[in-house]
Amino acid sequence: MTGPHPAIAATRVAVRPALAQIEQTTPGGLVLVACSGGADSLALAAAVAFEAPRAGLTAGAVIVDHGLQEGSLAVADRAADQCRRLLSLDPVEVVTVQVASSGSGPEAHARDARYQAFEDVAERMGAVAVMLGHTRDDQAEQVLLGLARGSGARSLSGMPMRRGPYVRPLLGVGRAITAAACDAAGLTAWVDPHNSNPAYGRARARVLLPVLEAELGRGTVAALARSADLLREDADALDDLGAQARDEMEQGPVEVAVLLALPRAIRTRVWRLLALEAGCPPGSLFAVHVDALDTLLTGWRGQGPIDLPGHVQGRRSGGRVFVAPTRPVE
Repeated sequence: MTGPHPAIAATRVAVRPALAQIEQTTPGGLVLVACSGGADSLALAAAVAFEAPRAGLTAGAVIVDHGLQEGSLAVADRAADQCRRLLSLDPVEVVTVQVASSGSGPEAHARDARYQAFEDVAERMGAVAVMLGHTRDDQAEQVLLGLARGSGARSLSGMPMRRGPYVRPLLGVGRAITAAACDAAGLTAWVDPHNSNPAYGRARARVLLPVLEAELGRGTVAALARSADLLREDADALDDLGAQARDEMEQGPVEVAVLLALPRAIRTRVWRLLALEAGCPPGSLFAVHVDALDTLLTGWRGQGPIDLPGHVQGRRSGGRVFVAPTRPVE
């Protein structure tokens, strides 16, 4: 008796530990696969559909139609049909969302709308986890983009295997494997034209990965993804130290001497926490803002306040620094 195709076997093996961990905390719970209809999420859906019952869990799917491309609802319906008919997932729901047209850009807005839909559906259905189809290639792209932007350890640490209700069991699986798994299972994967549109930074990074493999040697993509895992451990440890340092400070203005006594790697995390406490939107607060705040300590020349996203300002008065919302204009 022959076993499953190697690619199918690889995806099933990848999801087993994640499902086993979920079953330990919530036996019999419902897990939802976020399925776009692409190869990665379809391969994930197939693996979860096979493994979840064996782990004592039930499995369904949620498909989000962003409405950003002509025929997007038809793509979503085809994905839902494959989840129901070929994979026997239940429940399966298609959700249409409205994506904001101004602000931080279409990619960020689409992501926000998508994750809000996941949360809404998961809460309504009582799902205990939402499985996402990000692969090792996605992780490598994330690291590459972070390097290009000059980002710090947190950005370079990529996507975690699990955060809150979201689980990414395929982070150790290559994109070629998910495509092969779909072919072997008779699943028809949708190819998103945005993935090859050079207007998007991630699409440009995707084109570079094969070049890096060719020029630097096989295993380069895996090495980039492995770097993310290593950096995440360091970033988590520094985040914990930053949170501890912040907890030891009083509320309100902070003494300059107290901040200067901290190593910069911890101090920048304290700055970030102070800014978030004051109302800065997390997705709009970048390293350039934190660096600007740090000049209140390291380059103080009596300068004016530092403007931050979300109508927040950082300023210094004598031996203290303040990070607070700006007063409304009378």
